Amino acid sequence: MKDSPSAVEIFERLLQDVAVSAVSNAALVGSVDKAAHADDKRRQKEQQKKAEEATREGRPTPSAAPAVELRRKQQLRALPDGELATSVGLTYFDVLHHLARGLSLTQRGAARGLAEHWGSLKYIQAVQAAKGSLLWLSAEGKRTVKYYKTLQSDELGHAFALAIAERILRNRYPDHSVSIMHSDTVLRAGWALNTSERVQGQDTSSVGYRYRPQYLAEVWKPSQPSLVFPIACKGHHGGATASYGQLASSAAYVDGLHIGPWNETPGFVFSTGLPLDGPLAVYALHAQGDGGRLTTPPGTDAAEIDMNQAIRQANLLPGIQRPHDVGRELLPAPGCQVRPENFPWFGRVLAHTDAAGLTAFAGAGRATAQLLTKRQGSEFFRTFEHAASGSVQDIERKLLDDHFAGTDHVFPPQRRTRRGVLRSPDGPLPSRGQHRQPRRSGTGKHRGTAKHDPRS
Repeated sequence: MKDSPSAVEIFERLLQDVAVSAVSNAALVGSVDKAAHADDKRRQKEQQKKAEEATREGRPTPSAAPAVELRRKQQLRALPDGELATSVGLTYFDVLHHLARGLSLTQRGAARGLAEHWGSLKYIQAVQAAKGSLLWLSAEGKRTVKYYKTLQSDELGHAFALAIAERILRNRYPDHSVSIMHSDTVLRAGWALNTSERVQGQDTSSVGYRYRPQYLAEVWKPSQPSLVFPIACKGHHGGATASYGQLASSAAYVDGLHIGPWNETPGFVFSTGLPLDGPLAVYALHAQGDGGRLTTPPGTDAAEIDMNQAIRQANLLPGIQRPHDVGRELLPAPGCQVRPENFPWFGRVLAHTDAAGLTAFAGAGRATAQLLTKRQGSEFFRTFEHAASGSVQDIERKLLDDHFAGTDHVFPPQRRTRRGVLRSPDGPLPSRGQHRQPRRSGTGKHRGTAKHDPRS
C-alpha cells in the first residue's frame, strides 16, 4: 500500500502547473438549446399528468395553470477564443483557494474558516495530472461513493468555474480587481430568500423562488462604478450530455437575479465534467448585456459614496419588473431585481460581504460579524474567533522558497474606520484598491496574499 504523501509533497502538488480542458463553441450552444427544449417538454408532460390524476381523483385543478416553460437566460453564447482556450492552465492552489473562499460565508462548517480550509484541501488527492498535463480523477477520487460523490462533483464544479471565471474577467478588465462572493449571502442583505427568514411583525414577502445564481463576481476599481456578473455553476461525473442539461438548468439559475433593467444583466454558466474514464472538462457559456453596472445617481460621483458606511438590513420587494406597454401593468416575474435607486446600497453590500468573506476565511469571527447584517449571518460568526486573528500580527513564513509576510491570516481587520481603511491593533490595513505584496525569492507566483483586499 502506498504511503500517504508528506506535507512537503502536498505543498509541492498545490503549486504544480496543470491544465483542464475547456469547451465553449457554437456546437455547445446548440446542444444546450436542445437540452432546454427537451426539459420544457418533460415539464409539460409532468404537469399534464398531474392534472389528469387530479381530475380522476376528484381534486380541484387550478383554473389557470402556471407557466410550464422555465424562464432561462436568453442569448447564451460561446466565449471568444481569446478569453477561453481549449486548455486552461491552473494550479491546484488556484482551484482549491477559490473553493475555500467561496464557501467561507455559507455557514457550512462549525469550525468557520478552518472548516473551509480542510473542506477544500481534501480534494488535493481527488484529481491528478495524467495523459500529458490534463487533470483526471485519481483512484481516490473515483472511489468516492453515494452522497460524497455528488458533493465532490458539486464542489469541484464550483471550484473550477470560479477559477476560470476570475481568469476571464481579469483578462477582460486588466486594470480592475475581481471579487467573487456567495450570492445568497449578498442577497440576504435585501431579501428574505425563504419564509423562515421573514421577520415576524414586518409586512415583507419572501422571494420563494429557488432559481438564483450561486455566485456574484464584482469587477471593481476605486472611485468607479462596479460591474457585477451572476455565475451559475454545477458539476457531475458523467459525459458531455450531462453538461448540456446542467447548462440548460444553470441558465434558469443565472436569470434569477437582474441588476438594472429586464434581461440586460451579463452572466456566466459553467458545468464541470469529472468522468471516470476521461480528463476533466469545463463547459462554459456567457450572456452579454448593458446591465450589471452599479452606476451612481445623477449628480453623484462614485468617489463620494462611503463604502465604509454600515449596511442596513433592507426588505426589498421580490420580483423582476417585466417590460410593458404604457398603461398596461404586468405582474413581476419571480426572482430578485436590484433597481437603480438601490445601486449605492448594493455596492456597499458587495464591499462589506467581500471583506467579510476574507475575515471569515481567516477565522476572525467578530470582524466578520461587524460587516454582515443579521440575516446574512452576523450572529453565527460572532460566536467564533480564531486565536491567531488577534494574537498574531506581523510574521513571516517561508514555504518552498517563497517568503510570505502580511497574508490575510496575519492581518485580519479588527475594526472599521471612517476613511475606508481597516485597522488591526498594530496599524492600518490596505484600503480598497491597495495591495499588500509578499516578499519572496525564487520564481514563485503571487501566492499566499489575499487576492481580494479587505475593504469597507
